[in-house]
Amino acid sequence: MGLTAYYLDEPDRKVDTELLDRLGVVHWNLDPTMYENDPELEKIREERGYTYVDYVDSSKMPNLQDKINTFLIEHLHEDEEIRYFLNGSGYFDLRNEFEEKQPWIRIHGKPGDLIVLPAGIYHRFLPDEKMYFHVMRLFVGEPVWTPYNREDEGTDAKPSRSHYVSNFIKPSLKQAGEQA
Repeated sequence: MGLTAYYLDEPDRKVDTELLDRLGVVHWNLDPTMYENDPELEKIREERGYTYVDYVDSSKMPNLQDKINTFLIEHLHEDEEIRYFLNGSGYFDLRNEFEEKQPWIRIHGKPGDLIVLPAGIYHRFLPDEKMYFHVMRLFVGEPVWTPYNREDEGTDAKPSRSHYVSNFIKPSLKQAGEQA
């Protein structure tokens, strides 16, 4: 089963995995009922250095709407954002930085989707119409959960943003220019 991704303003315009790859998004589809003893998940954790795990269940979050309002602000993190949907669902929105107007791409995470957004990518998150998600969060080392809002001064100068642009955006733009 593939990841569902489309343009937010044009839901019939699907986004292929090649574009998500160019943007640095990584995805696996696992069996969410096996998350406690899944050898495939263990292999991914070992290969990518994910040593810390915690869980977020939106039904147990006090002030859920206030949290959602903060998730909706476009931001980046200095580390990868790794979410494994165990139950429920939600949307990650990110920009197609290869198009001039940078339209929003919406990724619909559902049970079994393990989604990794690279450090430095601008994004936002919201639950879908069910307003419920239960996810495993994975981290390399101790968790750091600091969002840097796009609108704030200095965010574009963050090391993770510079690294992201240098390693994902510029090479793809250069390659596209060479093919033109």
